[in-house]
Amino acid sequence: MDPVATTGLMLQSHTGAAYLFDPGALCLELLPTGGPGPYRRYEILHAPGDLADWAARSRLSPTPALDVAEADVTDARALRDALLRVVLAHTRGEPLPPDDLATLNTAAARPALAPAITPTGERGWAGRPSGAQLLATVARDAVELLTGPFAHRVRTCAADDCLLVYVDTSRPGRRRWCSMEHCGNRSKVRALRARRSEEG
Repeated sequence: MDPVATTGLMLQSHTGAAYLFDPGALCLELLPTGGPGPYRRYEILHAPGDLADWAARSRLSPTPALDVAEADVTDARALRDALLRVVLAHTRGEPLPPDDLATLNTAAARPALAPAITPTGERGWAGRPSGAQLLATVARDAVELLTGPFAHRVRTCAADDCLLVYVDTSRPGRRRWCSMEHCGNRSKVRALRARRSEEG
């Protein structure tokens, strides 16, 4: 699950309030971009620029100057949808869907982004990074996550109406919410109202 920089995505709730969501892994940062079925209404990957914009918001550092083709956008959506189904099956202890595993493993087998040292001694990327390399990097991150030491900590948010998935990288391993400032806060408010109602 690398390379990693300052982490977290700025998302918007249904009320329009912005909040920080850190899913804990690059591959899980791709999931909020849309998905199959009920997730389709969140779709934001429509054109090459959308995938490049997502990469700029992700934990990849520095942001790669990508050459993204239309086919890469289609492949990104297919990888994301497959990854979502694999991750959800994983969190439920269900058999991992074979077709989706094949999509994930095929993407992971392709050449990924290669880190390089720039002439000024800073971190960069070798060559002219492509959208296909970006997706290979995401797929490899998913393989590392789902077969690594934090595989048992991949979870869905405890809120009934939240669809976000994260990996709990906290030391105690007790994270329940996608974001304390969003679902965690909503839970606290509901609990407080319930207590006041009981006391009243």
